[in-house]
Amino acid sequence: MAEIHELSAVGLRNALRSGEVSAREVARHFLARIEARNPGLGAFITVTAEQALAEAASADARHAGHARSAGHTEQLPLLHGLPVAFKDLTDVAGVVTTHGSAALDRKPAPVDGALAAAVKGAGAISLGKTQVPEFGLTAYSENLIAPPSRNPHALSRSSGGSSGGSAAAVAAGLVPFAPGSDGGGSVRIPAAACGLVGLKPGRGLVPAGENTGDPARLVVAGPLARSAEDAALMLDALTAGSGSGLETGPEAGGYLASLSRPTRRLRIGVSLDSPWQAIFPFTPDPEAMEALNEGVRLLEAAGHSTAEAGIRFDNRYPDAFTTAWTAGVGSARIAPQREALLTPLTRTFRRRAQQRSASKLNEALAFLRQFERDTISQYAQWDLILTPALAQTPRPVGWFTGASHGDGYWPAAEWAGDADGDYRKQCEYAPWSSMVNVCGLPAISIPVHWTGGSSGAGLPMGIQVVGPMGSEALLLQVAAQLGF
Repeated sequence: MAEIHELSAVGLRNALRSGEVSAREVARHFLARIEARNPGLGAFITVTAEQALAEAASADARHAGHARSAGHTEQLPLLHGLPVAFKDLTDVAGVVTTHGSAALDRKPAPVDGALAAAVKGAGAISLGKTQVPEFGLTAYSENLIAPPSRNPHALSRSSGGSSGGSAAAVAAGLVPFAPGSDGGGSVRIPAAACGLVGLKPGRGLVPAGENTGDPARLVVAGPLARSAEDAALMLDALTAGSGSGLETGPEAGGYLASLSRPTRRLRIGVSLDSPWQAIFPFTPDPEAMEALNEGVRLLEAAGHSTAEAGIRFDNRYPDAFTTAWTAGVGSARIAPQREALLTPLTRTFRRRAQQRSASKLNEALAFLRQFERDTISQYAQWDLILTPALAQTPRPVGWFTGASHGDGYWPAAEWAGDADGDYRKQCEYAPWSSMVNVCGLPAISIPVHWTGGSSGAGLPMGIQVVGPMGSEALLLQVAAQLGF
């Protein structure tokens, strides 16, 4: 057998179910890798080794009980014994949820949040909590409480955000796959930066996203994985019991089983249009265009047709989205004397959100609902929409904030205070992400290109494929069809 961390999540699941490896063996293997690699990577904020080994022992006992009573393991949970990690916005019982902020008290969560309950309920074992930006607000995973999350393919570069620590952990083989959450690109951006498959499901499919302070219903949980197959397995776990219409389970249907079904010839619209370009004009990096062209080549080689799609966006979008996106941080419970511990960006957007009237927020939400209808109507001319995943190569650590992280991997005591410059850089870096959340549509990031010219060399660059509501299985099928 290959090294445990070299197995796909599906392959490792099969080895665990067959008894080829035990859950304790697997947990110990990944915990050892975390101990060795995390100090230079910054993927984990908290490692819960003792709790993980206890859960692994229980999983092994459950496996032994099934083997004795039935002679087979069909009744084992879907993710039996598979290690995962949760981004540190997700409550895990008995573990502190930092939200990436120095301004909050350090109290262990009393119970699992919805996302952790769904994944752990499917038999997965949590190894700890991964690095996030403060309150998940940014496209990079750097904060004032722990080392920045770095890109395993180039440690001087960011792993993206806000699920950046989870993406780094998956790409570095510290966990086989992980659930993330995406409110403006927070699964797809780090997936693209780290060379992973990242799926944002459509609104309402996964009942386990963090929705507190999310009046526009932007946030949904989705998988970060090294392949479409592994992402499909995680999505089966996330949607179990959701009424999605797809039966889940290792012997049943579901998203994993759907990958073996052929896809029809698809009409795919290719677009560089972004609702941010009117306020923040940008030019995609050559590497982003190379990824897009490679995506077109692969899709056409698979039998699909592509053509340019001109999408028109209302110029009021940036202000409306920013109003909705920052509403939650404005209402966050933070003691006044601790607000000075917030990062400059969080502090700035919190103050603006608190000064904004309720009617202004309602006006923004009404506009975003109309934007959703208009955009979906334009997208409906095509089976799928294709864009680059990112407009730039993965950014250097500290590039957005002006922070100096030094040799010790810790942020400087004071970051540059240009919150608006930071935000503009993020919008120019990932200009095709947030409007998909506003529309509630599913989208997938696929790592089709490497800047060094071949897989495993240079930096990863990806494409984003957006589908209509209910097309998660199709998006995974397309990623698998392209060889990912």
